[in-house]
Amino acid sequence: MLDDAKFLASDIMTRDVVVVHHESTLLAAVKLMASRKISGLPVVDEHGTLVGMMSEGDVLGWHEGFSEREARWFDLLAEGFELAPDFLKEVQARRRKIKSLMSINPITVTESTPAREIASLMHFHGIKRVPVMREGKLVGIVTRTDLVRALAQKLSEMEPPPPRHIGVDEALRQGRKEAIADVRTTPPRR
Repeated sequence: MLDDAKFLASDIMTRDVVVVHHESTLLAAVKLMASRKISGLPVVDEHGTLVGMMSEGDVLGWHEGFSEREARWFDLLAEGFELAPDFLKEVQARRRKIKSLMSINPITVTESTPAREIASLMHFHGIKRVPVMREGKLVGIVTRTDLVRALAQKLSEMEPPPPRHIGVDEALRQGRKEAIADVRTTPPRR
């Protein structure tokens, strides 16, 4: 259905993209997502370059997935070895940064990517949004909601207008008009 619509990313994307810096804290990202009522956002570095994506899934799994090195440190701690308190604080602080939680190497599209291709990418990769790039810069984002809106627009265009309900008097008037028109256009019989 989106094939017929001929929508491109530029037609359906959100242009005012909310982003988060990769050095931001988990708390800052969660507050931003909650206040804007969004379920994910692009992560940028100090140059504004896209470096990852942060989603509700990433937030919900923030306590999982310690690196091998971190796991070794915690094993040492569990075995009774003393680790410097400052070192432990640093590990905890790093775990609270977006860069340790975000998904890296996000799938991206360009402004000229067809909506159907975007839908396929989202389905295949199990993602809910794709950043839209132009010459290496973030210019928008397409979400599943944007695709649903485009589909709704296309379906609305294809649907015939609802029938007009008329009263009995109006129906009789229309019938008389049609009968008179038929009489005028019908050639006389010979």
